[in-house]
Amino acid sequence: MVKILAVFQDETLVDDAKEITTNIWESILDFLSLGIHIGEGEKAIHLTIGHVLLLVTTLVVTNYVLKISRVFLTKRMETSNKLKFVSIFKFLKYLIYLIVILITLSAAGINVTVLLTASAALFVGLGLALQELFQDIIGGIFIITDKSLLVGDIIEIDGKVGRVIEIKLRTTRALTRDDKVIIIPNHKFISDTVFNYTQNHKMTRESVTVGVAYGSDTQLVKNLLLECVVGQEGILERPKPFVLFEDFGDSALIFRVYFFISDSFIDPGIKSDIRFKIDNIFKENGITIPFPQRVVHLQGQNNSTLQ
Repeated sequence: MVKILAVFQDETLVDDAKEITTNIWESILDFLSLGIHIGEGEKAIHLTIGHVLLLVTTLVVTNYVLKISRVFLTKRMETSNKLKFVSIFKFLKYLIYLIVILITLSAAGINVTVLLTASAALFVGLGLALQELFQDIIGGIFIITDKSLLVGDIIEIDGKVGRVIEIKLRTTRALTRDDKVIIIPNHKFISDTVFNYTQNHKMTRESVTVGVAYGSDTQLVKNLLLECVVGQEGILERPKPFVLFEDFGDSALIFRVYFFISDSFIDPGIKSDIRFKIDNIFKENGITIPFPQRVVHLQGQNNSTLQ
């Protein structure tokens, strides 16, 4: 009899526990079902606490997975490549977030098609308004992936020369010779002509042009020009500088001295020093740098000519 009562009590406790568990679970479901309910039937939109919690949980898990993926993929990369990958990864992360949100809402029973259809006009307007932004982002991805532009490169765009100091997904920053920062939208690198002085290597060939009076000793001019560039700070010894006799000008014999430097960003200062040297050494050796001259004939009634 005692055993029968004990069994009966155990069954009663089990039933009570099941009932309590059921009540708790139903309370949780009721709480998760609280929210906003709009419309009826297939076009109904239900946004509940459960949907929000599911979405937040999914985003947290996705963010954690993306962080692990980024660390794994960039572990063996160089610092410069790692920074580029991070920029691309940010764009991909937002895209993945958007996809995850849509999938999560769809899995939760929300009709995503209705949302997309309702916001189609908004998306079209945003697309037209932000098309240049998307061009910048696409240009940034191309720059980063194909390595057509690197930090430290010397570029010329729209007549301005600058050293690239930072490449981002949307813009590139460069420091000009005047120590000013220019911010360049990345779409310009795929739509405009851009000169990259250091794409192949850091060394570039520069030159200084000078004219001398007719009758000057051309061999002496050549030797003096070479003397001005040899040993000049910033000019490389190899390849050797050389001089070309370029043309017979209207008022002068045109010479150009060529030399190689390793930092084209500072070439205006080097050229200026060379021009100072040329002016001094030509004066010391009696070489004249002529100014442009024109002969004007004035014919009067008596056919006299003046020069």
